[in-house]
Amino acid sequence: MKPLFVQWGGGNIGRSFIARVFFQSGFRILFIDINQGLVDALNMTRSYTIESVFEEKTTTLVVSDVSAIHASDQEAVNEAIAEAAFLGVSVGRGAWPYIAPSLAQAISYRHARQPDNQLDIILAENIHGCRQFAASLLQPHLSAEVLLDAYVGLAETSIGKMVPIQDPTNPLILRSEPYNDLIVDQKAFHHPLPPSKDIHAVHPIAAYVDRKLFIHNMGHSAAAYLGFALHPDRLTIAEVLKDGSIRSQVEEAMKESRDVLLALYPGVFTPSDLDDHIQDLLRRFSNHALGDTVHRVGRDLKRKLRFDDRLLGIIIEAQKLGMHWEGIGRMYVKALSFEAPDAGGTPFLDDVRFLSSLIGLSWREKIRTASSWDESTLSRDLLDVVANKMELLM
Repeated sequence: MKPLFVQWGGGNIGRSFIARVFFQSGFRILFIDINQGLVDALNMTRSYTIESVFEEKTTTLVVSDVSAIHASDQEAVNEAIAEAAFLGVSVGRGAWPYIAPSLAQAISYRHARQPDNQLDIILAENIHGCRQFAASLLQPHLSAEVLLDAYVGLAETSIGKMVPIQDPTNPLILRSEPYNDLIVDQKAFHHPLPPSKDIHAVHPIAAYVDRKLFIHNMGHSAAAYLGFALHPDRLTIAEVLKDGSIRSQVEEAMKESRDVLLALYPGVFTPSDLDDHIQDLLRRFSNHALGDTVHRVGRDLKRKLRFDDRLLGIIIEAQKLGMHWEGIGRMYVKALSFEAPDAGGTPFLDDVRFLSSLIGLSWREKIRTASSWDESTLSRDLLDVVANKMELLM
C-alpha cells in the first residue's frame, strides 16, 4: 500500500500545491478540513482536478487516491495522524489556535502507540517564525511523555505558489499557476524526504522565508497598491503590469529588497540568483490566464501593513542597515488609500474599517497605528525616522 500523506487544511494551497506534490511522489492523500461539503465531495469522488494555466497553455492533473475527514472527528484525526508518513498543515495563522489542541492530542495518541516513529509536519503557512509559533501553541496540549523537539519535526517552508480565488460552486476543480517548488527546512526532518523534483530542502530556511516575504509578497502587493492608485479600473495584476511605469517601479522596489537580503544573508544568495528570481516573479505576476485580482493580492491591510510584514518589515531592516528603501516606501504610502473592490464591485469590509480608523490622524500616528508599531519592541525614534522619510514620498 502507498504511504499516507495527511493534509490538514483543504484550501487552495493544501489541495493545489502540497497534496499535489506528495501525490506525485507516490502517496495516498487524506484531507482534514472543517468544510463538510468539501469532505463529502472528496469522499464521493476520491479525486479532484488541478488546472495549471499560463497564458494560452493549460495542463490538467487528476489527483486520485484521495479521502477526507472532518476536523471535529477527533478519533478519525488521531488514527489518520498515527498512520501518516508526513503531515502538512495549511490553515492560516488565525486557525492555528483552534486546531492546536486537536493536533496535539493526535500527536500524543501517535506517541503512545509509536514512541519511536517521529512525526514530521510540513508547515505550509505564510507565517514569519512559523516553527516557534506552532510549537508555542502545541506544547501546552501535549501529554507529558511527548518531548516536542525530539518527537515532532516542525518544518518551515517558503510557499511561492500563486492560487487565485476559486469558483466556490465546484470544489473539485482548482486553477493555479504551473509552479510547484516546495522549499522546506533541511534541518527539521526526522525522516528522509521522498525523492521529488518539486521538493527542495534548504538551509538556512529563514533566508528563503524572507526572500518569499520581502521580494515575492512585497512585489506582488506593490503591484496591487500602485496599480489601483494609477488604474483603479483594472481588475487583475496582469492588467496593471502592462503599464511599463508600474512594472519598473515594482521592479525597483523588489531590487531594494534584494540588496537588503544580500546584506542580511551573505553567502546564501548571489545578486544574479535574486535578479533571476525577480524576473521570474514579474513574468508569473503577468500571467493573464491566472486572473489574479488586484483586490485579492492587496486586501487585508491590517496584516500586510504591519511592522513585521512584507513592506514595513524590509523597510525597517533597510533603515537599520542604512540602505535605500524609497521605492518600497512609496508602495506603503499607496497602500494607505487602497480600496480595490472585488469583481462584483464589493469592497473588503475589514479594509474599509481599517482605513476609516486612520482618518484624522497625524502622519506619524497614522503610520504608528497602521503598522501596529506598539505591538513591537522597536523604538519610537525609529518610528519617527521611518514616518518622516515616508511623508516625503507622498
